[in-house]
Amino acid sequence: MRPSDWTRTLAKYREPVPLRSLLELAVTLLPFLGIWALAWWAHTISPWLSLPLALLNAAFLVRLFMIQHDCGHGAFFKDRRLGDWVGRGIGVLTLTPYDVWRRTHAIHHASTGNLDRRGIGDMPTLTVQEYRDRTLLGRAGYRLVRNPVFLFGIVPFYTFFLQNRVPVGLMRSGWRYWLSAMGTNLAIAAAVALLAWLGGADVLLLIYLPTTLLAAMAGMWLFYVQHQFEDTHWDREEDWNIQEAALHGSSYYDLPGVLRWVTANIGVHHVHHMASRIPFYRLSEVLRDHDILTKMKRMTLMDSFRCARLHLWDEKSRRLVSFKGARALA
Repeated sequence: MRPSDWTRTLAKYREPVPLRSLLELAVTLLPFLGIWALAWWAHTISPWLSLPLALLNAAFLVRLFMIQHDCGHGAFFKDRRLGDWVGRGIGVLTLTPYDVWRRTHAIHHASTGNLDRRGIGDMPTLTVQEYRDRTLLGRAGYRLVRNPVFLFGIVPFYTFFLQNRVPVGLMRSGWRYWLSAMGTNLAIAAAVALLAWLGGADVLLLIYLPTTLLAAMAGMWLFYVQHQFEDTHWDREEDWNIQEAALHGSSYYDLPGVLRWVTANIGVHHVHHMASRIPFYRLSEVLRDHDILTKMKRMTLMDSFRCARLHLWDEKSRRLVSFKGARALA
């Protein structure tokens, strides 16, 4: 079946189920708040008892971000306004201004796999030739950005705690995005001030910060492996096709059951890119009805760790290669 045919086939799964959406929101938000309260209580006994609970709660924060993600695609509720306001509320917890993220993420969907439209909503990726054409300082900078410690340790902190405070990429696109960023900032500031007033600095350092930072790191990893794998798909503008890029440039991250639940089926990324209006809880229906999709671009958890060693797109062999692999090609 051609990629364009898949788009039509998958359209029947786009309808959200209101009660199911409310249930998914409840079983994610309520445990998140409950573990927060439990961690706060544990903090009164010993500050260090709260830390494991804070790390556990990162899983629910990741899932909240995935619900925010579905709201941004108009997939979670039939009423788009309801979805937008739920997304804005969750954005305060995930440190992500909803309207800014929704726009930049839409650009990502509209340009993924296009070598001539890189830069917004995707991982920095150079071709082998572009890397060779850089100065020594330019190569060193790219190596730093693609270093796993930097990419999954420093970049998540920078992205969620610093970059998201202003509408990066949309600075000149109108007041709406500034309002989204500044409104989210005010709500975050109010929440942090209240936590500091009621619980002190320990609550921020041992509960709030670990939960948020670990969730940010997990989110960065998920976004990375969904497009950065060896046989991914990139083309120049003249050869690029959005359906081809969606099907062949996005992975099927086949995770264990618990991780599938935590990540709200975001690993079924090739289907998501072909039909982004499908609610995450219906993606399992798609795989059940179309078994062939479970065999396309499939990647297990163990497979995914090898992706961190890939850095450059080789236009000749049409695969992502490591720095060492690029030298071998030369």
